Amino acid sequence: MKTTTGKSIARIILGTGLIIAGIGHLTFARKEFQAQVPDWIPLKKDDTVIYSGLVEIAMGTALVFAPKKYRPAVGILAASLFVAVFPGNISQYVNKRDGFGLDTDQKRLMRLFFQPVLIFWAIKSTQQKRLKAL
Repeated sequence: MKTTTGKSIARIILGTGLIIAGIGHLTFARKEFQAQVPDWIPLKKDDTVIYSGLVEIAMGTALVFAPKKYRPAVGILAASLFVAVFPGNISQYVNKRDGFGLDTDQKRLMRLFFQPVLIFWAIKSTQQKRLKAL
C-alpha cells in the first residue's frame, strides 16, 4: 500500500471518528461528554458539550473533505482541538468522573495517554511532505 493511500485512510478514519463523536455530543452520548467538562469552564456543561460537538463535526468533515492543499492546515487545527480538549480528560481523571466506561482511576489515567496518539495521528495523516529538522 502506498504511503499516501495509508495516510488517506488514516485521515478519513480520524475524520469519521470526529464526526461520530460530534454527533454523540449532540445526541446519544451527551451526558457522557458532560463528565469531561471541567468545572472552571464558564458555560453550562450541556452548552459546552453542544458547542464542542459542532466543532468536532466541522473538524471531522474538514479532515475527510478538505482539498489536498489545505490538509496540513486542517491537520494542525485537528491536533490543536485535541490539545484544547485535553484539560477535560485531565478533569475527568482528577475529579474521578465516570463516562464512556472510564469508571476506574486506572482507566481514566490510560485515557490520558491516548490524547498524544490523536495529536500525532492528526498531524501525520495530513502532512504532505516529510518535515526537515531545523
